[in-house]
Amino acid sequence: MEPLRGADPAGVGGYRLLRRLGAGGMGVVYLARSRGGALAALKVIRAGYADDPGFRARFRREVETAGRVTSPWVVPLLEADPDASSPWLATAFVPGPSLAEAVEECGPLPEATVRVLGARLAEALDAVHGAGLVHRDVKPGNVLLAVDGPRMIDFGIARMPEDTALTASGMVVGSPGFLSPEQARGRGREIGPASDVFSLGCLLAYAVTGERPFGSGSAAEALMRTVHDEPDLNGVPEPLLPLLRACLTKEASARPGVTDVLRGLEGAGPGGGVWLPESSTRVIARRSAAVLALPEVSATEVPEAPAAGGGATTAAGDRLGGATAAGGGAGSGGRAARRRFLVLGTAAGVLAATGTAAWWTAGRPGRSAGRGGSTPLPRLTLALQADLGGSGRTTGRAQENGVRLAVDRLNSLTGRTFELSLQVHDDKGGTALARQIARRLAADERVRAVIGPSSDACAKATLAVYQEALLPMVSVSVGLDDVPAATYRVYAATRPNDATLAAPLVAYLVRTVGARRTVLVDDEAEGDFSWRVCSGVAEALGSGRTAIRRTLSADAGTDRAFRAVAEAVTAAGADAVVFGGGYARAAALARALRSAGFSGARLATQRACDPRFLSSAGDAADGWVFATAYLDPTEVTAARSFVTAYRARFGATPPPYSAEAYDATLFLARALTSLGADRAERGAIVGRLRETDYRGITKRLHYTGTSTRYTMDALYLFRASKGALRFLGQYDDATATA
Repeated sequence: MEPLRGADPAGVGGYRLLRRLGAGGMGVVYLARSRGGALAALKVIRAGYADDPGFRARFRREVETAGRVTSPWVVPLLEADPDASSPWLATAFVPGPSLAEAVEECGPLPEATVRVLGARLAEALDAVHGAGLVHRDVKPGNVLLAVDGPRMIDFGIARMPEDTALTASGMVVGSPGFLSPEQARGRGREIGPASDVFSLGCLLAYAVTGERPFGSGSAAEALMRTVHDEPDLNGVPEPLLPLLRACLTKEASARPGVTDVLRGLEGAGPGGGVWLPESSTRVIARRSAAVLALPEVSATEVPEAPAAGGGATTAAGDRLGGATAAGGGAGSGGRAARRRFLVLGTAAGVLAATGTAAWWTAGRPGRSAGRGGSTPLPRLTLALQADLGGSGRTTGRAQENGVRLAVDRLNSLTGRTFELSLQVHDDKGGTALARQIARRLAADERVRAVIGPSSDACAKATLAVYQEALLPMVSVSVGLDDVPAATYRVYAATRPNDATLAAPLVAYLVRTVGARRTVLVDDEAEGDFSWRVCSGVAEALGSGRTAIRRTLSADAGTDRAFRAVAEAVTAAGADAVVFGGGYARAAALARALRSAGFSGARLATQRACDPRFLSSAGDAADGWVFATAYLDPTEVTAARSFVTAYRARFGATPPPYSAEAYDATLFLARALTSLGADRAERGAIVGRLRETDYRGITKRLHYTGTSTRYTMDALYLFRASKGALRFLGQYDDATATA
């Protein structure tokens, strides 16, 4: 158990919250006490999931399925409100460790204990299957150990076999390492009671050996071994081997039923004695003693909402429009009362949202500034994940510097209501390391949001990890296309995607140079990026203008290959060229075009907009124009104070994406402020980011409503001139006709 935190409510639905029992990406489980004094484990769903109709429907099904199962070896459902502002359910509290905790702390269980464990869980599954359900997630973490036997918990993904909600082909649901082969293959329509038997076999093998029968490692590795390899049952006592081998048969039809498993463990039972080893009973005794030391219910009653007729007043005197934080007597605890109690969180969030400027203005005294100099402000942790030591370190370090300046600025404001702390993680541009860092951040409950990663590849590699943990991922320099907002709700991209870079190029071709015949050079070395940009330009040029596609092979590394492209450009009579490649190959093409005598417009994207292009192309660089998703803050009036601060601290001119990272951090800080430190949980932040409208020094950041992106206007043009990259401005302004 852990103490409650500042963001935790005092009570939910008539239950007084006492301690935290655990937390995950979807919600928090509390130890709670009812009005009658009974202890309960109360699960509260995080705000971000509560706003999702699909998830709310899934939670409602969990309540319904849990209520249908009756067995002494299944933790009973006491009460629930799936329609509350923050849906919750309460089950009986078992003051014992999970099987996973017991094995980790005390080691493998003896054979006699495992026989009792298996028999009781087989009875529990018999009740589950008798109710027409399949549990689908039988694993050590979902089994609690009590002095009189085990208890099965968590019906979050339990379903009737014919239920189509989780039977779509290809969908893998459950915990790798304890899934059946049919689950591992994503064959939802084949998942039935036999799948639970396979999982039970995995669980019993783990309990008696301390090792998973299909090994450890990544989820993908565990799934592959489950489908193709035989289980490793070394260490399983000989008398248990035939039964476990039968449970772990690949073919579902060949596995025993739960009643057969029960017969195979016949005679198992604690009788009048203790079924657990002494080391495990000590853990239960220690936890039971800790529970007995908790406050009496009379000192922790949850007040009811007031009778109709006017708003309630808190101890601080703030009007809350019908929701009360203090006062009132105990009542019946019906559904309406529970809903009124939970409305307080929403009302408080609305009040906070009306005062988001409190931290925005420096030098203004705040109600929480120092709190009389005695109480420290709540601390909220952000993490930066970026390539700081790999090939993309220039962009990554620029973002780190911008984020640090933003954090320092917020922490210097006297009206702030919390302190920001920053973790910095270097993924070196490697996808494996990026995933490792993402998993670590996802497991660290202190981290409220991640800024980054800084490269497309690392962002793509970590999206699913952050989504599963409901951890907000605010990217600065990533331009991933086709990231569905409904699938990746945590993803907030603060720059337009790669395909939109075609817009500035087309504007320049049409408005500035009036190009009639353009050659589009698709560089295969840049993969889909180059193809999308060239396709976007070709489509947008429309009728009346000619777009000719040429492809530059990814292995074209000789001057001859670039001369051939340049000759094709001049032979086509083109008056413009658009190149989709990076700076080195753009420089080679620039030299080849100069040698071929081409004098028309030459355009590329930010992947070529690099000082190294200038040094490599030499005089041939002059006149090239680049479309970018970043600006030059030294040319922007609103960014003057940022530029001054950056130069003072880092002794350099702000590079690309430093100012954008500064804005992304303050955008995130505004969402945190509108929520308040006590409500700034991950899921709530995900939802609030979609509601936040922030005008920064580089752009306006706000959701369009159907996208993970916030703006389509933040696209710019640069031109190479006399050995420098000169900022032309926002592309609409830079290409406007008189």
